[in-house]
Amino acid sequence: MTALAEQIDAYGVVIAIGGLSMRVNTTDYHFLEILQNRFAGYISPESCSDVEFDVQLGPDPLAKPGSDLSVTHRAGRWFMQRGDFRAEWDPATSRGTIRQEATPYSLDTALRIVHTLVLARQNGFLLHAASAIRNGKAFLFSGVSGAGKTTISRLAPADVTLLSDEISYIRKRNGKYFAFGTPFAGELAKAGENTSAPVSALYFLHQGPENRVEPLGAADATRQLLTNILFFAQDRELVQPVFQTACDFFDGIPVYRLTFMPDARVWEMIR
Repeated sequence: MTALAEQIDAYGVVIAIGGLSMRVNTTDYHFLEILQNRFAGYISPESCSDVEFDVQLGPDPLAKPGSDLSVTHRAGRWFMQRGDFRAEWDPATSRGTIRQEATPYSLDTALRIVHTLVLARQNGFLLHAASAIRNGKAFLFSGVSGAGKTTISRLAPADVTLLSDEISYIRKRNGKYFAFGTPFAGELAKAGENTSAPVSALYFLHQGPENRVEPLGAADATRQLLTNILFFAQDRELVQPVFQTACDFFDGIPVYRLTFMPDARVWEMIR
C-alpha cells in the first residue's frame, strides 16, 4: 500500500442515508472535520460501504464557473459536473472520484445525485417534501419552493419527529414505502433525525386563508408527485422505473391537497 493510500484510508468517513452507505475518502484532515460536522448524525461506524468516492481537493482545470449541473451516462459510467465540482462514478465497481474545493456543498450535491441514481432501480426516490413521524407513522408534505414545507415543519408539535424540511428520502422495504431522515435541510438549516417509519399519507401543500384537507385523484396526484421528484439525469432507461415507482407509490397511501394557514392547529388535521 502506498503512503497516499494509507492517508486516504485514515481519512475516510462513511455517510449512511436511507440504508445506503457512501464512504468518502480524503487526504485532508480539515476537510474530514467539515464532513463530520455537515453530516453529523449520519456518520456510520462501519468501515464498509455500498458506494465509495475519493475526493480530490483544489481548483478543477476543466471547470466552467457558473455552469449548470450536467449528469450524463457514457460507456457505463456516470459523469456529473457543475461550476463548483466534477465527479465520475462507475456503478459496476461502486467507485468514483470527485474534484472540488474544500466545501461540503459540492459533495452534498454529488451524493444526492448518486442516491437518485441508485434509488431509481430500488423502488425509491428523493422528493421535494418535508417529512415527519408521529405515532409511528410518517407523513410527507410536498410542494415547490414557497409552498410551506419549512413553515409546516416549524409548526410541528413536540411529539413529532422531523425527518426533513426540504428533501425527503423514500424507498420500498418489505412491500411498504418508508420515509427516512436526511441531512439535506432547507430553511431550518437543521438535519432531520436519522430514523424511519412507513408512509401513512402524502399532502401537497398550498398556503391559504384557512386550514382545509381535500383528497386528490390518482391522475392529479401522480402528476404532482412526478413534478416534485428529484431526478437529475436525462436517461430514458432510468425514467421508466422512476415513473413506475411513482404510480406504485399510491397503492394504499392516501394523497391530499392541504391548504393551511401558518397556525399550529393545522396539525390537528394530519392523521
